[in-house]
This record gives sequence, C-alpha cells and structure tokens, in this order.
Amino acid sequence: MKTLSVLGSEIRKNWRFMLLNGVLFALLFQVAMLIALMVRFQAFPNYTTIYNWAEAVSVIIQSTPSIRDMAPIIWEEWLIEIGRMNYDYGTGISEWSLNVIPSRLLVLFFVGAMLSLCLAMVRRDTCQSGMSNTLRATTGVGTLLIAMTNATMSWVVCCATPTWVVGLAMLGVGVSSSLALEQLGPVLSGAGFVLLTAMIIGLAWRRARNDRDPEGVLAHA
Repeated sequence: MKTLSVLGSEIRKNWRFMLLNGVLFALLFQVAMLIALMVRFQAFPNYTTIYNWAEAVSVIIQSTPSIRDMAPIIWEEWLIEIGRMNYDYGTGISEWSLNVIPSRLLVLFFVGAMLSLCLAMVRRDTCQSGMSNTLRATTGVGTLLIAMTNATMSWVVCCATPTWVVGLAMLGVGVSSSLALEQLGPVLSGAGFVLLTAMIIGLAWRRARNDRDPEGVLAHA
C-alpha cells in the first residue's frame, strides 16, 4: 500500500509535466518519422491528405455489427497522410508516406507521460550513479520498443501499408525478413510497456523503502 501511495504522490507532483511531455513525445515522433523518410529517400513530400477521422469512425460504428470487429478497424483509421506521389504511373502511386493515426498518437502520448514519470523518479532516487545509469538505460529500452513498434510509415516496396517494419527495411533489413517480423510488433510493444511499468513500480517501492528506513538500517541488517 505504501508503494501505491508513493506512486500516487509522484503522479500528483508530475502530472502537468507528464501531460506536456506526452503530447510533445507523440508530436515530435511524427516529425522524426517524416524527417527519416525524407532523408532516406532524398525527397520532400509532395502531397498531404487530411481525412475526416470522426466521420469515418461514425460510419464504422454504424456499419459494423460486431464490436470485436469494430475496434481493430477504428484502431487503424488514418487522420493525416503526408508522402511522396510518383506520377509516372497514370494518376500516381504513393512511393512513401507518413500516416498519422490517432490510436498510435494515444499510445505515444502514454509512452511520453510514463517516460516523464520514470525520469523524474530516477532523478530523485538516491541509488548509486551506476544503478541510476542502468535505470535510465532500461527506461530507454522500454521506450524504444514501444516507439519503434508504433511507427506508421509506409513504403511501396513493403506493400504500401503503414507498419513499423518499414523502419527496419529502411535501415537495410531485407523486405521479406522485415515483413516476417511484423507480427512481433504487439509482443515487443507489450514488452516495452512491461519494462516501463516495472520501472515505475520499482522506483516507487524503493522510495517507500527509503522512507521507512532513511538510514539504510534494513539494507545492512
């Protein structure tokens, strides 16, 4: 119970920064993906499409009888598409694009908020510098796993659908190998959330223990 009390206190202290950093993380990650696409393909985007996400969701809800089917469809619904159109093929084909998807923005928002809380707790933790570096590294790994698997870039070579493995293909991993790894996305993303959650709970537990034993008597008993 003391651990939960400490965790609640930390959230109350940092909720403004958590909200701000969550929004910034989600937005800056979209910018980073767009820059990565432009650098990789040495070209600027030449089209932007804004979709009526709210109307699309309304249509999905009205026309899909099963909630089980409704949720994954809404999850993948696009809000904005920014990319490069090649008009050498009739009306044009999108060679690459960044797809802004509200559900992924929400995931990234939570990642940014959790990361902000983790780092705030690490800074106030009294552990040795080596342990502090380990905590920061673990937090970074968890954040990387979630962010990487929630990338929404598309490339015509990778079937032109937004997926996190486009990033792997862009880095030089074979397209077939990248697509074979696509199904691991939820597992890796879940592992990232487990790491961040474990970090937050672990740091709260350490704070609760230190509050009970400020002189470290129990640790040396």
